[in-house]
Amino acid sequence: MIRLIPFTELNDTEKEMILAWRNHREIRMWMFNSNEISLNEHLHFIESLKNRSDKRYFLVRQGNDYLGVVDLTDITTTSAEIGIYANPDKRGIGALLMDSLIQYAFNTLKLTKLIANVFSDNEKAKRLYQKFDFKETDRTTHEERDMICMERNNDNR
Repeated sequence: MIRLIPFTELNDTEKEMILAWRNHREIRMWMFNSNEISLNEHLHFIESLKNRSDKRYFLVRQGNDYLGVVDLTDITTTSAEIGIYANPDKRGIGALLMDSLIQYAFNTLKLTKLIANVFSDNEKAKRLYQKFDFKETDRTTHEERDMICMERNNDNR
């Protein structure tokens, strides 16, 4: 069974594990902020989430197995931007993470649209989004890197 654990409910070990994932070279290179994050910055960020209704971050767990992180930002009554990254020691779990994120966004939050911004050279992420029916809607740049904006509508709303 998949469980989404809010960042605001994590224990210290889980917080440190997520920070190690986030700072892992293979994950960090695809982030908007590719700098290494300090423990203090990380803990401050988690604390800030307690007072935010426009951001939700979750550690995804299946049984005793930690799979990755999913998040929703810029949450409105109808849409949110999404983010996802897997535990760097796991392979082939992107679809499981994406499915749990979509289910939460559409079934729990009742959103009608999800937005993903992905670097154009992140082939793995693009394939995952396409597999889940995200369609390219725009192109832009972030710090001189080409980005693709992709969207998915909730066909049931």
